[in-house]
Amino acid sequence: MVILASASPRRQELLSLICTDFTVEPAGIDEAVSDVDNIENIPELLALKKAGYIFNNLKSAGQGDIVIGCDTGVFIDGSMLGKPKDRADAHKMLRMLSGREHKVITGCALLSEGRALSFSVATRVSFYELTEEEIDEYISTGEPMDKAGAYGIQGRGAALVKGISGDFYNVVGLPVAELKRRLDEISRR
Repeated sequence: MVILASASPRRQELLSLICTDFTVEPAGIDEAVSDVDNIENIPELLALKKAGYIFNNLKSAGQGDIVIGCDTGVFIDGSMLGKPKDRADAHKMLRMLSGREHKVITGCALLSEGRALSFSVATRVSFYELTEEEIDEYISTGEPMDKAGAYGIQGRGAALVKGISGDFYNVVGLPVAELKRRLDEISRR
């Protein structure tokens, strides 16, 4: 059995493309990370933290179960953009991304009895130059408020994106093709 340590409906939908039999156990953990030598490692560290929490605390986990933890971050100018705190924060993030390229990194961790592996996938995303009206209009949809970097490429945020280089699904929150390969790898061990 595969256990997804995430409440994200987007991740659940994407995981169903490669795994038909899984359960969901959200990891309600403190997502603070300290003493990180490279800020771009944070998504993978948080993925490990989430998977570890569920693996160590789930009473129903069986011998062959695999717990998957994931975290996605948006990176620009040496900073990691998480989910916006409010409309003003969303506006600040979108203004920062406007007309520029940024990196989306999703970290994944797979834990099973006696087996563990983790990895990160990076995708480059470039935005069109956005007007204040476009930013305000997008924020008014409410879509940016629960998304890292204040946009969802799979929703109305698609209209902001000029192009991507890399895995589209990674930007949504789950690098499907790489995860499939890693699930196969950990299942064979």
